[in-house]
Amino acid sequence: MTNHYPHLFRPLTIGSMKLRNRVMLPPHASAVGNLWGTEAEAARNIAYWASRARAGAGWIDGITGFVENRMPPGFEPTGVGAMKNGVFRLPHYLERAGAYAAAVKAEGAVATTQLVIQGGMPHGPSARLSGPLIHQVPHALDRDEIRWFVQEYRFSASQAQKAGLDGVEIHANHDDLMEWFLSPLTNRREDEYGGSFANRLRFITEILTEIRDATGPGFTVGIRMNMAEGEPGGYDLLGGAAIAGRLADAKLVDYVHLVMGSPWGDPSYIQPHHYPAGGWADHAAVYRRSLSIPIVYTGRIIGPDVAERALAEGHADVVGMARAHFADGDLLAKAREGRAADIRPCIGCNECISRRYVENLPFACAVNPDAGREVEGPLPRVAVRKRLLVVGGGPAGLELAVRAAERGHKVTLWEAADRLGGQVRLAALLPTQEGFLGWINHLSRRLDQLDVHVHRGRRATVESVLAEGMDMVAVATGAVARRPDIKGLDLPFVHDMRDVLTDRAALGRRVHIIVQDDHSAPLALADLLAQRGHVVTMLYQTPGPAPLVGRYTLGAFLARLSRGGVMFRHQVQAMAIEPGRIRLRNVFSFKEEMADGVDSVVLACGSVADAGLYNELKGQQANLHLLGDAFAPRRIVFATQQAYALAATL
Repeated sequence: MTNHYPHLFRPLTIGSMKLRNRVMLPPHASAVGNLWGTEAEAARNIAYWASRARAGAGWIDGITGFVENRMPPGFEPTGVGAMKNGVFRLPHYLERAGAYAAAVKAEGAVATTQLVIQGGMPHGPSARLSGPLIHQVPHALDRDEIRWFVQEYRFSASQAQKAGLDGVEIHANHDDLMEWFLSPLTNRREDEYGGSFANRLRFITEILTEIRDATGPGFTVGIRMNMAEGEPGGYDLLGGAAIAGRLADAKLVDYVHLVMGSPWGDPSYIQPHHYPAGGWADHAAVYRRSLSIPIVYTGRIIGPDVAERALAEGHADVVGMARAHFADGDLLAKAREGRAADIRPCIGCNECISRRYVENLPFACAVNPDAGREVEGPLPRVAVRKRLLVVGGGPAGLELAVRAAERGHKVTLWEAADRLGGQVRLAALLPTQEGFLGWINHLSRRLDQLDVHVHRGRRATVESVLAEGMDMVAVATGAVARRPDIKGLDLPFVHDMRDVLTDRAALGRRVHIIVQDDHSAPLALADLLAQRGHVVTMLYQTPGPAPLVGRYTLGAFLARLSRGGVMFRHQVQAMAIEPGRIRLRNVFSFKEEMADGVDSVVLACGSVADAGLYNELKGQQANLHLLGDAFAPRRIVFATQQAYALAATL
């Protein structure tokens, strides 16, 4: 069945590694489970990688292998990616890395690790900053420290080889110390490790030479690098290709793994839905045309069609796919079997990253609650089949209906609207979020496949629900617009964002958005209005915009809004709306301010649970449940996690 994707499933040899296909999975499962933590955490991490290899991945580059850091006693590195102790000198490194390698290889894939040291944590080639958002000035390495790190990289690669891994990948991107030495922006040294092009490559050349010497010819060595640096003053596309070419010509690397983005900007290196699928693959082709070694490209490869196209057009020899494998662990198996239409799509919302590293919540994928639960496996079939009525066809209701039907229950779903999807359909009207409907369509197909009885345009009442005589009822009736306590909301130029999205509001040229929502919807609304030609000002009560939107996503929004001329005012609370103006109050000092030049006001103030049906049914309907926004309005990932948890108990 591989004729569906002839390039994707073609074998390839890279260095000493024989790949069964052209798919690499770069590191992305540290949030699922810590390989170096407890035995249970390690088992969860390994089970994730083994399941993806079992589904067909050819290459698992699954370990973010932090190299030992060297700093004075008592110094505390801080920031995302800051590490004091690496992993390669852990007493259980060989055991854990060996278990990872064995599990992946047992499923027919090859297993590698990255070697990583984050730049500025606390080291750099010079006391220079790499961008405008992180202001911790690094310690400039001296020659003795450089020599120490060269030997530490040699030791780390040797440990990886002893553990049974097939190769290592030098992480020289995304603010890694290696990138900082390669970059003319951050490397301003005047000794043999800086200045000229050749000198900027000296550190990584010495490291690669030592790794080659330590591991021998039967071990694969690669480098991962930004195709071009995101900050002005860094190397450009041709400069990056020159770096890769020099290392390839010296036979120090067997492949080059190419990515795009900074840790914070437009794009970030974990690109959200704002960017086109495979958006920088044609940049990788510049490298591929000039190098004689294989090229790996990673960046918004969201499914097998995008992967096949990048390979068929000659942009890369291998594609890296990460978040798509969170969304559907069987992605490659389905593609190979000609069932691509059954693949659960990644919607690029970055909840998989933001939940764990912004909100300190457990790992979860918004569209696939199975992700991260590979140890437990699928929910079991029920011994006793029951009749379940799900009221509401939004994310929570749809996911519950699918999961309960998969377990064997007889499920009926009522949706008051004529289409499924709930507020996701509204969200899909916002710029770059059209892909959200792909997930809704996927759930709709699953309902059909599972023979769930779906009734659209049917609004539930207490009487109609009770008349069904169901064994179980789950109320997922969603939420309604929240109206904040602000004087003047009834003025004719004041609208809720839902009315704007459904074209029920006529707006003037100068629009002020009152924001009482910590996530992305207000930003997306401002983007839409700016595209329509409005002059937009956002009024935030918080010190900055969207505090729950992670840095890997926020930069995309802010860049788009900057280009659209959107203006921001922060730390201001709207107290009263009057013709032509809004009375404001500083949330800290309570000092009064004024926003003038207001033609229209749009409220982006979140939602309030619509739990009326549940409250009326309580005490009359046995086995009654409430979930999703009808319990408390949150985001898609909260709805799907609740649905999964409830389905597990039914």
